[in-house]
Amino acid sequence: MKKMIVLFLIGLFTLQSCSVSSEITYHKDSSSTFVTDIDTREFMSEMQAMTPDSLKQKEFGEIDKLPTVWTSLYDLEKREGKIKTQHPDTVRIMKKIFMKSKQDDRKLVGLSFKMDHFTADDHQVLKNYNKREKLPLDQNIYNAWDGKTLTIDTENFNLRNIEETLRSKSSKEGTEKIEGMMMMFFKEIGTTLKFDHKIRTITGKHDWLKQTDEYSVKIDYDLKTLYDKEAKLKNADKKIVITTE
Repeated sequence: MKKMIVLFLIGLFTLQSCSVSSEITYHKDSSSTFVTDIDTREFMSEMQAMTPDSLKQKEFGEIDKLPTVWTSLYDLEKREGKIKTQHPDTVRIMKKIFMKSKQDDRKLVGLSFKMDHFTADDHQVLKNYNKREKLPLDQNIYNAWDGKTLTIDTENFNLRNIEETLRSKSSKEGTEKIEGMMMMFFKEIGTTLKFDHKIRTITGKHDWLKQTDEYSVKIDYDLKTLYDKEAKLKNADKKIVITTE
């Protein structure tokens, strides 16, 4: 099951048809929830068009096994008898990461992933977990949040986790072309940061971060600038502090 999930993620992140929307919601109890919705319609069509037999592979044959309601990674692996660890911290994290699929006439049309109410301690454990699993997580999930104030480290305005995921599954020749692939295949990449309470103040500026309403800001990545070492931004503060009511 996990192999199939990773296969889809890599495919989606390396096709021009990729459509991914992400949102991080910051709760007043100092936790945060990260949700990514992936539209797989064009991905499946392109896979079938490029390699007609690809959807007959074992991984794609397991589509019926994907849950259509939120199901934790722990329950998915337990169901298959493939739980590799009983370490309490890892088990706790696996029970807070969920996935579900959207299917139409037994065809996969969408995948959603959720990290539910993660605390600062959960994120620290997740860093170690992800060193092994290489999941393409948004770097901004690691920004410091205390229930009222979010401190954004703009060094996290990058795609390192996605790059590492691609490198871990690519040939040596492929890993040397990662930056070119990112520039070529991604159309738009953005993450919405949403708060339970209204935003009171924003200190610091960055060209890629804009407030969209009273409760939200959005980060839109400029890939050309991101991979151009000589590119200059008009606003590029190292820290941005958002305080809520």
